[in-house]
Amino acid sequence: MLNQLKHIGLSENEAKVYLAMLELGPSSVLEIAAKAGINRPTAYAQIESLKKMGLISMQTKGKKQLYIAEDPDQLEFLIDREKKDLEQKQDELKEALPELKELFNTTEDRPHVRFFEGKEGLERMQNDLLRSGTKETRGISSADDIYRIFPQHKGSYVSERVKKGIRSKLIYTSSQGAMYKEKDETALREAIHIPKGMLNFHADLDVYGDSISISALTGKLSGIIIHHKDLADSFRTLFDFLWDTYKKNEGLALDAKPPKSSN
Repeated sequence: MLNQLKHIGLSENEAKVYLAMLELGPSSVLEIAAKAGINRPTAYAQIESLKKMGLISMQTKGKKQLYIAEDPDQLEFLIDREKKDLEQKQDELKEALPELKELFNTTEDRPHVRFFEGKEGLERMQNDLLRSGTKETRGISSADDIYRIFPQHKGSYVSERVKKGIRSKLIYTSSQGAMYKEKDETALREAIHIPKGMLNFHADLDVYGDSISISALTGKLSGIIIHHKDLADSFRTLFDFLWDTYKKNEGLALDAKPPKSSN
């Protein structure tokens, strides 16, 4: 019963006091404290808190002040009141969000940097891209590490990206060889495969809109998102240079075998 009362919002001591008062009926603070197994000053504090919730009332008997627990049905009214308070807070947040976002975006001269940790943090980074409103992302990634961390990557993130009409240009490494078609309209993706032995890369980098997302995929999973137009444009230019250089040379630099030794 104690845990149930805690789950609906009472603290442990509030729950102890309320249960003690239900069993005792009209009682003094000293009696309530003894029954609840707490000291008298703590009992006073919990009684005051429960009074504000409407869960107890008082009566005077001679010179003695007695406290009485209200009907447990009052707990339902307490939860309803908390629901209404939460709905009001949600409405106030919706009203304030546009102004808060405007303040967030006013300092364009300096980058906004956000840090993320763990698998859930990396998922939030993916969601940032999906919610960004961009129509194209450029990325460099380790496919081995991505599928190790997110086995359902193709069926979740990729399908959601396609639903939102976000095209992808991807340079990736993989020990399994080429995993993606060079051009795949179904996946809205163009891809360049770099053999694993040619590039020891264990990260995921995406450039979309005015943002750069960088994730560490080995050791402690973590990442950052940098929101800055000039930096994003610079990374995009660098990516395009690498992409175009590879395409112009048709991968010959990577596929060429080293000359045999004359010795």
